Amino acid sequence: MTCASCAARIEKKLNRMDGVAATVNYATEKARVTHPRGVSVAALIETVVKTGYTAEKPPPPAPPAIPEPVPGAGAESGTGAGAAGEDPEDREQREGLAAARQRLVVSAVLAAPVVLLAMVPALQFDNWQWLSLTLAAPVVIWGGLPFHRAAWTNARHGAATMDTLVSVGTLAAFGWSLWALFLGHAGMPGMRHGFDLTASRTDASSAIYLEVAAGVVTFILLGRYLEARAKRSAGAALRALMRLGAKDVAVLRDGEEIRVPVSQLRVGTRFVVRPGEKIATDGTVTEGSSAVDVSLLTGESVPVDVSAGDPVTGATLNTSGRLVVEATRVGSDTQLARMARLVEDAQSGKAQVQRLADRVSAVFVPVVLVISLATLVTWLLVTGDAAASFTAAVAVLIIACPCALGLATPTALMVGTGRGAQLGILIKGPEVLESTRRVDTVVLDKTGTVTTGRMTLRRVYAAEGTDERELLRLAGALEHASEHPVARAIAAGAAERAGGLPAPGHFENVPGLGVRGTVDGHDVLVGRPALLTAAGIDVPAASAGAPGPDTPGTTVHVAWDGRARGTLTVADAVKETSPEAIRRLRALGLTPVLLTGDATAVAESVAAEVGIDEVYAEVLPEDKVDVVKRLQAEGRSVAMVGDGVNDAAALAQADLGLAMGTGTDAAIEAGDLTLVRGDLRVAADAIRLARRTLGTIKGNLFWAFGYNVAALPLAAAGLLNPMIAGLTMAFSSVFVVTNSLRLRSFT
Repeated sequence: MTCASCAARIEKKLNRMDGVAATVNYATEKARVTHPRGVSVAALIETVVKTGYTAEKPPPPAPPAIPEPVPGAGAESGTGAGAAGEDPEDREQREGLAAARQRLVVSAVLAAPVVLLAMVPALQFDNWQWLSLTLAAPVVIWGGLPFHRAAWTNARHGAATMDTLVSVGTLAAFGWSLWALFLGHAGMPGMRHGFDLTASRTDASSAIYLEVAAGVVTFILLGRYLEARAKRSAGAALRALMRLGAKDVAVLRDGEEIRVPVSQLRVGTRFVVRPGEKIATDGTVTEGSSAVDVSLLTGESVPVDVSAGDPVTGATLNTSGRLVVEATRVGSDTQLARMARLVEDAQSGKAQVQRLADRVSAVFVPVVLVISLATLVTWLLVTGDAAASFTAAVAVLIIACPCALGLATPTALMVGTGRGAQLGILIKGPEVLESTRRVDTVVLDKTGTVTTGRMTLRRVYAAEGTDERELLRLAGALEHASEHPVARAIAAGAAERAGGLPAPGHFENVPGLGVRGTVDGHDVLVGRPALLTAAGIDVPAASAGAPGPDTPGTTVHVAWDGRARGTLTVADAVKETSPEAIRRLRALGLTPVLLTGDATAVAESVAAEVGIDEVYAEVLPEDKVDVVKRLQAEGRSVAMVGDGVNDAAALAQADLGLAMGTGTDAAIEAGDLTLVRGDLRVAADAIRLARRTLGTIKGNLFWAFGYNVAALPLAAAGLLNPMIAGLTMAFSSVFVVTNSLRLRSFT
């Protein structure tokens, strides 16, 4: 495809097929098609070919096999999901860019003297016009061949595109010049030629337009080349994402390390990751501990500590210790591959504003051809000046190419979604961008979103005469032998605050009540008040500083040697970054709302800690959707942030769903934006990035529409030389793409 009109034509033809829904993206050169079983891919390709273009089915998502690496080679950064070597699409783009550069350079070298001779009369010598013809002919015929070939193909299919405008305009200028040189007075020795920025020439038989023909071709080749370079830069983030994975991996077989290509990994395979190597695929650490640099996937600069039992993600970097990892996802199922698919899906979609631009592009070229003809006839009738009439008509053809319209949305989307992927923000589609502008309320799930989702020892109360460290040592030692989440939280907190924990001499689990046993010769009980009462120990009423019945979290009582010694409170801890995240969301004009199935006291405590005023507590999972609907019924536009299966329906119901990437697959599927990092601050970044991308798209479209609307009347009025029109048209496309590339600096 060579312009937005091409994409619009292919899309229109595909959508005429029974049951087919297609969107064609000019910038990514891809069509996304939904079709019934009765329509084959071959039939879809045949339709594209009949329209005058070529197409092929994309390769399957599974990673290709990798050539055997050199023995002993380290795991270096390679292509995504385990593919080695250069991406075919990237290679094709690079080769196309090299060919475009060669065509541009040759054309520019030949066209420069032609333009100079025409614009500077002092340089004109006897028979200079014949030198101009000699230099201009290869530029118009060979340099402009891509335009002429595309225009001819489209003409055979009864269509007109931007190439039609360029081809007709340049060939008309070249043809007029040939007529004037061979049949008119322009070929006479001693002929001199002035240059005007407007259509003001008079003697038709001595007017030549070789500088227009050669200059327009060169300028548009320059625009196409810069556009192709910028488009390649726009898609660089996705290609970089696909190249993050490791090429090979050290697999453990019978206790030996054998280095094999990543494509040979299977679920359940155990492999070794040494310091400085990339983790080959998603898995769970079975041995060792280390700090893992996840910045390439999530944008998080601080390495994450992992040890046995912790999940790790493929393509992240092991920075310190040796790890043994068991693969849980391989190939196209890995988080990296899923991220790449999400980004690519987003880039191939279309926003509402883009559909409007496509409709305009589809009818724009035929309308311009009519305007150009009307300009020619009107000027001839009004002035009778054939040369000026022709100049104005050609200027209309050249100035009106709707290239910038076709690039306005896709390039901004490519850069915005690519930059998002680098920061751990996955935008599912362009329609998501439009939702972010309207959102005014953000509903936050508590567990796993605002809080860590893990029980933590929050408060310790030692009774009078009891040492707090001793309380933690004895309770922690007993709880360390239990697998209950509350017990594990107490054991971890006690070990952190009191140091090493002694081993219990005797341990007994009392179902539903707690644990009892012997530690350092003391008979210790840890659990509910009923456990102590059953042992004949009085549970004192809450005193100053001790947790009461309304204290958020779970309160555990500790007793030994026949007497109550203190209480411990365990609760889900608020993430350190959550208060700042709430401030950032408020700064974006959003009202935060906390939504949880937890008790009211717990919810209000968390809300107060992070700065949320509106709380919905004790909400059943199936009722979360009702809360979102109720807020929408009040006229609010609602964003929902969640991470669990119980959040999926609410994420889907909300005007904008933000799924934490640390959560369940169900939540991620239901969300519009996925936040790869489990940090709520990224939600504010995601909304900012989406709004910035939408703003860039609208700015691009305003420029593209405004440029064409303003330039056409100027050209029709004879106020633009066709060569100047060609230059400005080429740079309108370059401007749009360059403006989109500014999104790469988003932080």
